Amino acid sequence: MSITCAVDVEPDIVVDELTAVGEPWKVIVWNDPVNLMSYVTYVFRSYFGFSSSIAHKLMLQVHHEGKAVVANGSKEEAERHVAALHGFGLWATYEQNQ
Repeated sequence: MSITCAVDVEPDIVVDELTAVGEPWKVIVWNDPVNLMSYVTYVFRSYFGFSSSIAHKLMLQVHHEGKAVVANGSKEEAERHVAALHGFGLWATYEQNQ
């Protein structure tokens, strides 16, 4: 049995669109007056598995700009990440990409 499609579609375009639709949520970590910069770096490294340099760069973005996007994914993934970050004592939220 073969499946036919009435519309010719470029396979690469379909994959790109599915990826964009499948990961419309971002996780944001916000600056707070409580946690040390070294601790925030530690959380980024231990939870997300970021390298030392990426974790440090994201921590500095949180510190200087007030926030940083640390992950993208499905709504369920974003909720899981935010809950885990709250467990570490960080301020984190998720929102839909625009």
